[in-house]
Amino acid sequence: MKNGPLAVVGASVLWGTAGTAGLLVSADSVALAAARLVIGGAVLALFAGKGLRRAVSPGTLLAAAAVAAYQLCFFAAVGRTGVAVGTVVAIGSGPVFTGLLSWALHRERPSGRWAVATAAAIAGCAALIVGGGAEAGGHGGQMVSGVLIALLGGLIYAFYAVTAARAISRGAPSGAVMGVLFGGAAVIMLPVLLWRGVEWLAEPRALLAALYLGLASTALSYFLYGRGLRSTPVATAATLALAEPAVAALLGLVVLHERLAPVSVAGLALLAVSLAVVAVPERSAAPGPAERAVPERAGR
Repeated sequence: MKNGPLAVVGASVLWGTAGTAGLLVSADSVALAAARLVIGGAVLALFAGKGLRRAVSPGTLLAAAAVAAYQLCFFAAVGRTGVAVGTVVAIGSGPVFTGLLSWALHRERPSGRWAVATAAAIAGCAALIVGGGAEAGGHGGQMVSGVLIALLGGLIYAFYAVTAARAISRGAPSGAVMGVLFGGAAVIMLPVLLWRGVEWLAEPRALLAALYLGLASTALSYFLYGRGLRSTPVATAATLALAEPAVAALLGLVVLHERLAPVSVAGLALLAVSLAVVAVPERSAAPGPAERAVPERAGR
């Protein structure tokens, strides 16, 4: 597939709509995230059907637990540091950890262009979010622990992304891999959803929002992400996923009539340029050993 980066960007666009959709609901954010995973994971597992068996392995089952753990880490970090710092650290560290894990575990060394563009994209992401005026909610020890938890979240994201890419490169259907990861996460998060309460789902608007978050911003988005991983190196895919905060900011500007500070506008422009650089395939005279080891570049 030559349109792998487009599929990843499409997934990121759907992820970026989640914040706006979530504003329609007055439910607890943890309950909403749990409902999103339960609905989306169930759909992905059902869609995969019998193909799930081909994707089940100790690695993908562990990655399913990681999907659920990431959600918990993210909310725990935001609760200690505030939205701005927690989001920047968790989302921004993901591509870095992904590139390092791919290099350390599978000898897939990211290119120099990827490193420069990723650093610029993270800087743009930080400017975009911090310029939005969100204030840190933690101080002292809470801030330090929150940043550490956010970094752990970024590492956990990198682990399940790299694991998924590896399973796909070895021949498992991408839909089945996502079905195992998110179906397993749905099983783990179902008790969390029941613990936080489901009464809010009786409201039609809340139910519609939860369905959108589950079906579109989780099931469809990760279906696209899995398709993208067939032909896109996972480090590149993780960087392209930074389009998520850019989409969220644009929706806030257009739909919610929010205003962007000059530093946020500059961050948005830097992020857009960086993602464009990452999305353009690099020229290579001949395939390297890692490329020859994966038939038809079926993903990483």
